[in-house]
Amino acid sequence: MAAAAVVQIPAGATFLETFKKSFVDVPIDAEKGNAISTAEFLEAAESLTTMFDVLGSIAFSPVKTDMLGNVEKIRKRMLAAPLESQNIQDLVRNELKTKSHTATEGLLWLVRGLEFTCIALSKNIGSTEELADSFRGSYRVTLKPHHSFLVKPIFSAAMSACPYRKDFYAKLGDDEQKVQEELREYLVALDKIVNILKRFLESKEAKW
Repeated sequence: MAAAAVVQIPAGATFLETFKKSFVDVPIDAEKGNAISTAEFLEAAESLTTMFDVLGSIAFSPVKTDMLGNVEKIRKRMLAAPLESQNIQDLVRNELKTKSHTATEGLLWLVRGLEFTCIALSKNIGSTEELADSFRGSYRVTLKPHHSFLVKPIFSAAMSACPYRKDFYAKLGDDEQKVQEELREYLVALDKIVNILKRFLESKEAKW
């Protein structure tokens, strides 16, 4: 079944304004080593996956399902140990103390998925490149090195099914300038969070 449940955008608004939580609004505590608030981060990641519905192809459903599955792994840990999981970094540190790494591994894959989306859209917004080419270029440097030969064709199919860029941006709102401005701001916030979490996941603290 194709993704028919694309959110209706109110007149004068943009698709980003329908998100339950934007990465722009995810708290980052600079005094605690850029600690990222867990609940808001997970809500923002869930909201981002609705972007794949706008891409409009059933081929993107494995990408969306994968990201939501990783959100669920992290949320399960957050609910099991709420006091130890108020920010993402503490959630990882405390989970690894228990000799489990389900949520930490989920975070690793979620960050890869977020980076894949962020690079593709950041590359696309400032150019005339078609979405399929932007997503392919991003896939090569983010997810492809970690995917098995069984998974690669699934993602290739999704990228080949991307809509034309003009159709995609039109689906994000009537006012193209407003859409572009909001998307740029959103991608800057997402990029900052992705980079904080990538550095953390590459540190000794996050190894299992």
